[in-house]
Amino acid sequence: MRILILTPLLAAVSGAAVAEPLTFDAAIERTTRDAPSILAGEAGVEARRSAAIAAGRLPDPTLNVGLDNYPVSGPPAFSFTRESMMMARIGVDQPFPNPAKRSAQRTRAQADIGMAEGELAVETQNVLLETALAWIDLYYAKRRLAQLQHLDESLTGLQATVSARLASGSARPASALEPDQLRAAVNDRRSELAADVVRAKARLARFTGDSDADVAGDPPMLEVDKANLIVGIPLLPRLKTLDAAISGAEADTGLARADKRPDWRVSASYGRRDPAYGDMVSVGVSIDLPFFSKRRQDPKIAASLSGETQARLLRAAAEREILASLDGDLADHAMHMARLENARKVLVPLARRRAELDMASYAAGKLDLGAALLSSLALAEAEVDALSREADVTRDALRINYTYRPITNEGVRP
Repeated sequence: MRILILTPLLAAVSGAAVAEPLTFDAAIERTTRDAPSILAGEAGVEARRSAAIAAGRLPDPTLNVGLDNYPVSGPPAFSFTRESMMMARIGVDQPFPNPAKRSAQRTRAQADIGMAEGELAVETQNVLLETALAWIDLYYAKRRLAQLQHLDESLTGLQATVSARLASGSARPASALEPDQLRAAVNDRRSELAADVVRAKARLARFTGDSDADVAGDPPMLEVDKANLIVGIPLLPRLKTLDAAISGAEADTGLARADKRPDWRVSASYGRRDPAYGDMVSVGVSIDLPFFSKRRQDPKIAASLSGETQARLLRAAAEREILASLDGDLADHAMHMARLENARKVLVPLARRRAELDMASYAAGKLDLGAALLSSLALAEAEVDALSREADVTRDALRINYTYRPITNEGVRP
């Protein structure tokens, strides 16, 4: 039953050898080029840029067509020829919003572009981070699985030794079962690690678009420099987006204030009358009169100012949150580095030495096989755990660099 459960997972792992492997840089480049969410963000930026072309432009003129002074009572009622003032009219109206309003509209459009660009940068940052972590997870999952495979291979030689001792009568019959018991325990552990490989492959496939994505090469070696990271925090995509939101709120305040300034319109029309009376031309100018600003424009201005204050406070809160998160992530990174150092210098060497001593004691007939095998299993677990700790350190470095460094125009790699 265990074999039946394990076979699909191992088949998926072995099938990765058929796929074209991706180096870390290749995976990042492919994600940058093909990720649907990034392409959607680019389309959104282009849409805002197109919309900005029309911002602050004069409104389109209005064509007016009508029939004036058509009689409906009296002697000339319902006649097109008996009323001298009746005429067919055609005219054009052209609104002229005040310059402050048009300027605020252009500022608002530029803020919308900045927000769209910031949202795209945030999405790009998130997608690239997830791609990098998926690549790292697959890389170390395969290494952990290979490390466990070494123990399984060593059990084959040990089985021959046990069989020889059973034949000579120097070992008890139950000893023949102990390698199989350890192999069963190893199979259980292998099932877990194989599942980790499949999950990591699925995540990498999600972001690269390659359903058979595999890893090649070594992971990047990224330094973590707190001083440089803090300097670049104001340029982070999330804060740049909030800066654009502040600009947008300021533009909204400008629009609200511009409503206190009058807009005006120019109209011209031509009236066609009966030839006996002559045609007419009309020209006019209309101006808005914002006399009741205390109940109309002023409340809108106050609301816009409150929104402007809210945008600034949200930006300040976000910067504090980022600084606090950076300190927390740096603390986790230091802790993981200490744990990795402890595993490399203490835990793995001790487990290896104990396994060697126990196997020597077993060979000398001073220790039963079960205890010696448990030491070998403990060594394998210690080596797998060391790889997990190394993966944690690498993940920390990637997360910190991809989260707290701004994205450049030349590339998205930190």
